Amino acid sequence: SALLVSPAALLSCSAHTHIHTHTAPRSALLAFLYIGALFPMSGGWPGGQACLPSAQMALDLVNNRSDILPDYELELIHYDSMCDPGEATKLLYDLLYTEPIKIVLMPGCSSVSTLVAEAARMWNLIVFSYGSSSPALSNRQRFPTFFRTHPSATLHNPTRVRLFQKWNWSKIATIQQTTEVFTSTLDDLEQRVKEAQIEISVRQSFLTDPAVAVKNLKRQDARIIVGLFYETEARKVFCEVYKEKLFGKKYVWFLIGWYADNWFKIKDPAINCTVEQMTEAVEGHVTTEIVMLNPETVRGASNLTSQEFIAQLMSRLGGKNPEETGGFQEAPLAYDAVWALALALNKTVAPLRAKGRRLEDFNYNNKDITAEIYRALNTSSFEGVSGHVVFDAQGSRMAWTLIEQLQGGSYKKIGYYDSSKGNLSWYGNDKYIQNSQPYLNNITAVGCVLALAAVFPLGIDGHHVHRSQFPVVCQFRLWLLGLGFSLAYGSMFTKIWWVHTVFTKKDEKKEKRKHLDPWKLYATVGGLLAIDVLSLMIWQIIDPLHVTVEVSFITKLKSCLITKLLRKCGVVFGYKGLLLLLGIFLAYETKSISTEKINDHRAVGMAIYNVAVLCLITAPVTMILSSQQDASFAFASLAIVFSVYITLVVLFVPKMRRLITRGEWQSEQQDTLKTGSSTNNNDEEKSRQLERENRELQKIIQEKEERVTELRSQLAERQALRSRRHQSSQNQNQNHSAPSPPSSQAEPPSYSPGTEQHSLPPSFSNSSNLYQGEGKLSRNHCHNSRLPLLYK
Repeated sequence: SALLVSPAALLSCSAHTHIHTHTAPRSALLAFLYIGALFPMSGGWPGGQACLPSAQMALDLVNNRSDILPDYELELIHYDSMCDPGEATKLLYDLLYTEPIKIVLMPGCSSVSTLVAEAARMWNLIVFSYGSSSPALSNRQRFPTFFRTHPSATLHNPTRVRLFQKWNWSKIATIQQTTEVFTSTLDDLEQRVKEAQIEISVRQSFLTDPAVAVKNLKRQDARIIVGLFYETEARKVFCEVYKEKLFGKKYVWFLIGWYADNWFKIKDPAINCTVEQMTEAVEGHVTTEIVMLNPETVRGASNLTSQEFIAQLMSRLGGKNPEETGGFQEAPLAYDAVWALALALNKTVAPLRAKGRRLEDFNYNNKDITAEIYRALNTSSFEGVSGHVVFDAQGSRMAWTLIEQLQGGSYKKIGYYDSSKGNLSWYGNDKYIQNSQPYLNNITAVGCVLALAAVFPLGIDGHHVHRSQFPVVCQFRLWLLGLGFSLAYGSMFTKIWWVHTVFTKKDEKKEKRKHLDPWKLYATVGGLLAIDVLSLMIWQIIDPLHVTVEVSFITKLKSCLITKLLRKCGVVFGYKGLLLLLGIFLAYETKSISTEKINDHRAVGMAIYNVAVLCLITAPVTMILSSQQDASFAFASLAIVFSVYITLVVLFVPKMRRLITRGEWQSEQQDTLKTGSSTNNNDEEKSRQLERENRELQKIIQEKEERVTELRSQLAERQALRSRRHQSSQNQNQNHSAPSPPSSQAEPPSYSPGTEQHSLPPSFSNSSNLYQGEGKLSRNHCHNSRLPLLYK
């Protein structure tokens, strides 16, 4: 009620101490324009920690520009609202009823902006927010003078629905903190998923303690969960999530993206979970966030690129860790908010001068100046460090949505969504490729190229090369085929060997070896390559290939001759054949295993089958056809070409397809769900969980039984005591009163004093049968004095 005092009374208010940002004036004749701001330095969203320095940066640059408000100086008067509407009410009173007059108000979080924007129209004040996302603020009837550089939270919902549709999810669950911003966001989400024929199967909400809500999500088997709450409550939620084991590959959490990057690592006395537990619980969750930093290197209205802005902000923060600084992500929005205000105020100077007015003439009764500022903001359009700044009819900013996922304790960009065009574009997809061991894939590709290159020297004969150079061709064939096989097959064999080594051991050894050191893989490939190089060098030095000439009636053929052919080929084919057979065995053994470390081992197994079969057929056939050069060349070259191209297709085409058409995260999830081992692991996990719940329930039942026994004994004692007192009082009555009435008028045995005056509640009468096992208690036998004990 104090805020509704007449604005005219402000002119007689006394001065009040305030905090303000002062910059050196450019001229003694400058007029000052004051911006009243509320920056939350603590609370549910401590965005002022980075947004305040960002706004001060913008003010300094604006005040130093001679082409923007040349006759004015902008001053920032700010308080800490703690993101609390109650505290903001008191501070708003101070801002309004303390000189100097403010021309614009700048609140931060949504709950505070709702209060400020609804009251501001009484004072003809423009309200410009840098950190409010509540959809309720997009209401021109309720908030006629409100603008914001932070887009509405409903901009997240089209992105979420698009992801649900892409990943073919038909049921989701929601859990929200009961505040207006999240309630209105959820209302909008419900409408959108209904239009997309997606069901919200579970709805949970909480005010301060999310324990019951999280347990209900677990009880109702929620899997795809949208969480809407502030950062402090997020820590409480995921502490309960850890306790209920509501995380892992079976669950997908969608959260808001404007938390600090290390929000789950911040020590919070309100929770009793360790940082390690929190890190485990939040791993893999997906966030949607408005694109708040221009990804392009563009110099906008402030003549700064987004990268230069971040560098200057870091300098102003004094080296403080951005992950531990609240509002760091929203800092570009606060920066652009000040610039939007400055440009709009600058745009009003000429129209006001034409009407004989000036900006410094503004007071809380002047609607004309407010209308000019409103029109200028409504038509704003400029390039800021957060991207292109433009407002819709409701005063909200339109922007792209960034999709991120927490991978290995840090957020990774996985895509963007343009709600205006409905375009979903994936980013990077580096995790899927990285988990397939790309360096080994490169080695496989190099080996395939060398094997293909060997086809050319295989087809060369004496018509193309002089006899003196023919031995070089023979060596080239041998080296290209040997090295190509070692690199291509060796890298695939290494992958499948590692998967088999880890996942076929006992549990205690498996846990020790689950950590994959890439150098071990490279060392294995290097070892196989070294064996081939050493054997080829020894072969070439001791007994190199010779040229033999075979003359027939039609042609003269030159070929490479290997002395002691059977012995040497037996050694080589025996070694390579054992590797091929071992590779087939390992591929068969690991066909049902799922692992993230080498996520393409099934494709590798298929490639090994292909190479092994072709090699085991081709080697003996080419030896048999050695005297028929054309047939031998055709058979060997076709075998090499087919094995190489099938290997490349099996290994690389799925990766290319997923990079182009699908998201990495979806692919991993679907692969996991398709594997038999994953299903078995899930069944085992469910079985262990049921066993734990069974033990807990048995413990609870035992405690309840002990309590029931205790209550029964107390009831028996009370009944005995009551009987003794009743008998004693009867004896006293017999000694001091008249003779008892005839037996026909005696009280019934079940009657006790007071039973007619007070009737038992129905709930107790229904539950009293629990105690009829001992003492044959019933509704008629239970005295009123026992009621408090039973209810307790």
